Amino acid sequence: MQILKNEDWFHEDGFPIAVERRDPQESFGIHTHEFSEIVVVTGGEGLHVTGEDSWPLTTGDVFVIGGSRPHDYLNTNRLQLTNILFQQEALSLRLHDLPSLPGYHALFHLEPAWRRQHQFKSRLRVTRSELATAVDLIQQLDSELRDRSSGFQFIATATFMQIVGHLSRCYGRTKNVDSISLLSIANAISHLESHFTDPIQLDDLIELSQMSRRSFLRAFESAMGCTPIAHLIRLRIDRAAQLLRTTNQGVTEIAFDVGFNDSNYFSRQFRKIMKCSPREYRSQSSLQP
Repeated sequence: MQILKNEDWFHEDGFPIAVERRDPQESFGIHTHEFSEIVVVTGGEGLHVTGEDSWPLTTGDVFVIGGSRPHDYLNTNRLQLTNILFQQEALSLRLHDLPSLPGYHALFHLEPAWRRQHQFKSRLRVTRSELATAVDLIQQLDSELRDRSSGFQFIATATFMQIVGHLSRCYGRTKNVDSISLLSIANAISHLESHFTDPIQLDDLIELSQMSRRSFLRAFESAMGCTPIAHLIRLRIDRAAQLLRTTNQGVTEIAFDVGFNDSNYFSRQFRKIMKCSPREYRSQSSLQP
């Protein structure tokens, strides 16, 4: 199986966003890649093939493909795709309140994880006006990436974030029954990420998801790669690390501010995730330029 390498698809300057247009899209052969991509179908029709399954595509379909997922396109009839390639680790984006949008979690985490189980029926399908907005933003992004004028990295990153935000909002407005079922889970994830400093009970998240306990836990771990409690702890530790870097607050005060009620437990969890104590982390951060 062919593996598409970063160095063959991104500019030599290393900027981790690229736009690839396929008009028409032809069969490429089953492949994976080292990067992720947002796929926007702008015309025609065809089949999205994963090696085990195949699903029909049509204008307005939008989906996200992680690098490790094998795929190809077959039976194409004037199929037109715009692919936004991105290296997630290299981007290191600050998401601000994006995780408060259930559509973000549904589009980028839940739908890819549940694609086979839902037979691709929970994919995003944008309206004509939503597609026009997405295409306009992609054109702006593509223009910046082609010209590469001074400041293009800042503007291209901002435009990429606009695209992600727009498509996340689109998913949140969907009327598709299968997509709405994913949004129920996404509501619980969004609540967790927006209120992680508050006391949170697993039963509250299950109630928001409108699922059984077993189904919710399975769905959450499949999408996020960990249990809800582990994700909650990670969110709190990430926030604590930010406070250690940017404030003079004491370790105990920070522990309580981010939602822990035991500073010793906080320190143990911090060391487990960050591989050093909170005080060591602050000391190391202060030495960096």
